[in-house]
Amino acid sequence: MSAESFSPGATFRHELQALHQQWWCFLLLGVSLVVMGTICIAEPLIGSIASVLLLGFLVLAGGITQIVSSFWAGKWTGMLFHILIGVLYCVVGYMIIDQPGISLVVLTKFIAIFLIVAGVFRIVSALVARFHDWGWVLLNGAITLFLGLIINRTPDASLWVIGLFVGIEMIFNGWAWIMLSLGLRRVGSAA
Repeated sequence: MSAESFSPGATFRHELQALHQQWWCFLLLGVSLVVMGTICIAEPLIGSIASVLLLGFLVLAGGITQIVSSFWAGKWTGMLFHILIGVLYCVVGYMIIDQPGISLVVLTKFIAIFLIVAGVFRIVSALVARFHDWGWVLLNGAITLFLGLIINRTPDASLWVIGLFVGIEMIFNGWAWIMLSLGLRRVGSAA
């Protein structure tokens, strides 16, 4: 065996060749994400409810896993604490699944509060520190603050915010996978 066969470049080329064989899987994933993201943007209420229900099921599954794993670990001092945390996860997951509409409102308020606080912190840090290109951070903070205030002041924001945000993320993520798949197809055909 030569030292070249263990080089990062050789490993990378080998991985690209293996991925080239499956480029169409990445393309299919990307197209699926773009389609689902477009649906979420076109019908943000459906995307919002689906996202909240998925979150509820994930939290519930996390709680069940926490409870089961604390019994598997055997007797230890943290067992009761981990069981209680697992029960809390299960209760919260059930509450989210049971009342997705209320959960949408609460999560939307959390998003608005997060954006407002993050915007204020960015504005303050840009004005106080005045580091290189601090104007961009100030602009970012102002836009983030403004977006949080809009979400907070819009009465029906919970009906569209989460679905819109998830849809936008899915579209950009889908296009990233599509571009990766096309790049893998080109790399493999050039080799």
